[in-house]
Amino acid sequence: MYIRFSLLFTILIISITNAQDSHPTHKFTHQDSLRGTITPERSWWDLTYYHLAITVDPTQQSLQGSNTIHYQVIDTATTLQIDLQAPLKIDKVQQNGQALSVRTDGNAHFIKLVAPQDIGSHQQITVYYSGLPRKAKNAPWDGGISWKKDTNGQHFIASSCQGLGASSWWPNKDHMYDEVDSMLVSVTVPKGLVNVSNGRLRSTTEQSDTTTYHWFVSNPINNYGVNINIGDYTHFSEVYAGEKGPLDMQYYVLKDHLKRAKRQFKDAQKMMKAFEHWFGPYPFYEDSYKLVEVPYLGMEHQSSVTYGNQYTNGYLGRDLSGTGWGLKFDFIIIHESGHEWFANNITNRDIADMWIHESFTAYSENLFLDYHYGTEAAAAYVIGTRKNIKNDTPIIGQYEVNHQGSGDMYYKGANMLHTLRQWVDNDTKWRTLLRGLNFTFYHQTVTTQQIENYIATKTGLPLIPFFTQYLRTTNIPTLEYKQTDTTLSYRYTHIVDGFEMPIRVLTDQKPVWIHPTDTWQSIELQCKSITIDPNFYIHAQRL
Repeated sequence: MYIRFSLLFTILIISITNAQDSHPTHKFTHQDSLRGTITPERSWWDLTYYHLAITVDPTQQSLQGSNTIHYQVIDTATTLQIDLQAPLKIDKVQQNGQALSVRTDGNAHFIKLVAPQDIGSHQQITVYYSGLPRKAKNAPWDGGISWKKDTNGQHFIASSCQGLGASSWWPNKDHMYDEVDSMLVSVTVPKGLVNVSNGRLRSTTEQSDTTTYHWFVSNPINNYGVNINIGDYTHFSEVYAGEKGPLDMQYYVLKDHLKRAKRQFKDAQKMMKAFEHWFGPYPFYEDSYKLVEVPYLGMEHQSSVTYGNQYTNGYLGRDLSGTGWGLKFDFIIIHESGHEWFANNITNRDIADMWIHESFTAYSENLFLDYHYGTEAAAAYVIGTRKNIKNDTPIIGQYEVNHQGSGDMYYKGANMLHTLRQWVDNDTKWRTLLRGLNFTFYHQTVTTQQIENYIATKTGLPLIPFFTQYLRTTNIPTLEYKQTDTTLSYRYTHIVDGFEMPIRVLTDQKPVWIHPTDTWQSIELQCKSITIDPNFYIHAQRL
């Protein structure tokens, strides 16, 4: 996902287990629990397929259509939860041609089946809905549907709903834990407009005044990754020789922007080359890679990455690191495409663990620079982004209430990973680790514990206190040190129990590793001055 330059996120103050900082407890609502919990009405059925079929009326700013939901029965139950947010409403629900009763509790709708269904059987229901979806007030941060017009007066419409939820514009099982295996997105728009969604364009159907675009997604996809993008688009494409063979890379932009797009979108192939090197093959070859212009900044919709960075390098022309290196690439192309590996391939089960999406993807900016401009440039960039860190609340949010943690999940998270790379101290092993994550958790939803345990096991390092320090507290380890003649004395303060990360000390001769704990230690050095390696995200205090 994107970040706001002046404000990374509006932060809810929370109390986090294991955090050393004390915060007032945020009061969550019944609706928060219905949205964020794997409720009994969700747990007994496994999503297999969606067919979302909608008609978009730009004049009325309305949606009307249906979602046919295919599922496998994995337990005995007769009530099924579907989510759809007001002011949209469910018109009716049918199964096998029979109308089903619906009980509504806020944004959650409980559908009563006629009778229990056989475990292991495959079933389907169709949910018909209509209304005026929530308008995006300041997309993508305050999401919904953006109803805009381009400079030629043509309709320019797009969805964006991370955090807010896909149920803000279509009915679905709106929880991250259960990704649909595949889906068809059929979108009917006024003739002359083009709709671009996820996957590959399977066909178009022409009516007298409208056109329906049928997009098929053959890979698992999370709900907020599904999108519609409607405009006066033109299209160009290229084929990238990737790790898994030819990869279609397709670009949809407003017609007046074609020349600029052909110049600016050269970063897309550079991105693919760098990220396939570091993370492994692009995870959605079957569905192609698309970059689609939208009337907001951009977002990581799977195989349909959206772009609104005004055809400039940096973040709307600004360098988030303040080093100059952030102007060497188009931030939205690199960052949002990085989410194809971390967010769309590897997806958090609970939004409290959204650092898995954002920390690795913010760090991917650094790795893009590393691949194309070298390790020193990459290090300067990620260190420069530390000025955006607030250390206000922990990075991990509160579970089962649809609550994300601090916006520090971006650049504190990226600097945590950069620090870990120093500790691993072997770039071949580091690259293998990143690629291994994407292979081991390919097309899966995961928890923080799974990611922590995988990295700790593969590196052989004592990382549980390390992750606790950076993800669950707001304290940054402080290295206190003093030097007398050639004796260096040092210790850590502001650390959790068991935190024992070694640090590289730069001398005028060669780097030296020290192993601080919370007690004073000393080492003899053949130099009179030292520098604490700035690649480690710690505070260093000379006494």
